[in-house]
Amino acid sequence: MKILITGTHFTSALAVLEELKKYEDIKLIYAGRNTTREGDSSKSVESEVLPKYGIKFIPVIAGRLQKAFTIYTIPSLLKLPIGFIQAFVIFLKEKPDVILSFGGYVSVPIVMVGWLFSIPIIIHEQTLITGLANKICSWFADKVAISFKESSLSRNPKAILTGNPIRAEIIQNGSAQNMHTSVPTVLITGGNQGSHVINLAVEESLDELLRITEVIHQTGDSKYKDHERLSKLENKRYHVQKWIENMGDTMKKVDLVVTRAGINTLLELAYLGKPALVIPIPYLYQDEQNKNAKYFEKLGLVKILPQNKLNGENLLKEINHCLKNLDQLKKNAQKAKDIIIPDSAKRVALETILLAERQRV
Repeated sequence: MKILITGTHFTSALAVLEELKKYEDIKLIYAGRNTTREGDSSKSVESEVLPKYGIKFIPVIAGRLQKAFTIYTIPSLLKLPIGFIQAFVIFLKEKPDVILSFGGYVSVPIVMVGWLFSIPIIIHEQTLITGLANKICSWFADKVAISFKESSLSRNPKAILTGNPIRAEIIQNGSAQNMHTSVPTVLITGGNQGSHVINLAVEESLDELLRITEVIHQTGDSKYKDHERLSKLENKRYHVQKWIENMGDTMKKVDLVVTRAGINTLLELAYLGKPALVIPIPYLYQDEQNKNAKYFEKLGLVKILPQNKLNGENLLKEINHCLKNLDQLKKNAQKAKDIIIPDSAKRVALETILLAERQRV
């Protein structure tokens, strides 16, 4: 059986890939973005990581519909037909038995052309608020796997509740202990690709920040060269990495996480019962990350720092406040684990296999 996986929500995809790799008779291929975003030539995480897993990665040049007109709008629109042509070539060459999609603009041409080839399709929706790409793909899908009962796709007759896949490194080795340094340890990350605005705030507040905490800072890789600049400031209390491959183990060891409000990150933090200060991306479709953050704030897992208030002074102030109330925050965070479906990756993997088998009958 050959499974074609696509989409830009790579954390969930990787969790399911780890599950699917347990089946010797399954061949996996991944069609995804080669770079992080328009105007940035930095390699995407999936293009870097998947070859190490022995999984064939096929870069797709797909256009993205944008909310506002920018210098990238017209070039992005011109890419739309290229993505569809590439999708046709992929299906003619690879002949997959089933498509598993994890959303994002790169998945749209793959799913639509796959439907034309009568290939069974399952899509996975990670968030509470469905993005435009998954809304489109849900029309062509045979199954719609959702992460929350409250999902906006829950009323779709094709919807099945699987939960959001959590990476094996989060679930395994759960006995990892804190780092036992003389001060609390804080992990600061902007997600797989990093965040320039968060990196700047860290840089601005770094001297004062290191007086009260030890910092592990994942900068990402971008045209701003944040990693190259900040790595020169490394010392015994400040550790800089472009990517953190053992992110699960790192999150288990720290006292507090400062991060974006992507749903995968929030669910992993909930599973670990790890308190966080979150800085939601404010410009996503339907304000997705702010809604994620408010949902988990009610569960007691996170405190919110809006990006329009993000600077070095406020970042320092909010981290300091969280650390002073760390014991209570940890107690609150433990309660958030109740919403997790721990075998989500296995559920999505089995639903994908069953869909392909059903098509063969």
